Amino acid sequence: MYPVELRYTKEHEWVKVEDGNKVRVGITDFAQSELGDVVFVELPDLDLEVETGDNLAVVESVKAVSDIYAPISGIVAEVNDKLSDSPELVNQDPYGQGWIAILEIQDASQIGALLTAEQYEAYIEESK
Repeated sequence: MYPVELRYTKEHEWVKVEDGNKVRVGITDFAQSELGDVVFVELPDLDLEVETGDNLAVVESVKAVSDIYAPISGIVAEVNDKLSDSPELVNQDPYGQGWIAILEIQDASQIGALLTAEQYEAYIEESK
């Protein structure tokens, strides 16, 4: 159900390792379905330095406002500007066009601490 090439957090963010020392970050399908219709995404500033667990972005839906946390330490190298005009992409394509930011990371070993798709799925089932 969850893409196996991604890594996940218990806060429902996903990470995709890109070329070199970059990772793409977004929220999971589970997270977007729990939020409901996303109406606004507050993107992080470019060059913002974040530590694991820091606030990275804010997603506002018809139900709630939710903080998105940095799943890994790094510097914001790119943001998904499409979300400014089309925040619904988070709902429509959470693992594709609905990504939030790309982080340039220093310590790739942090990726190993994130959940695999199988572990994340088990976590979701336990949480229900």
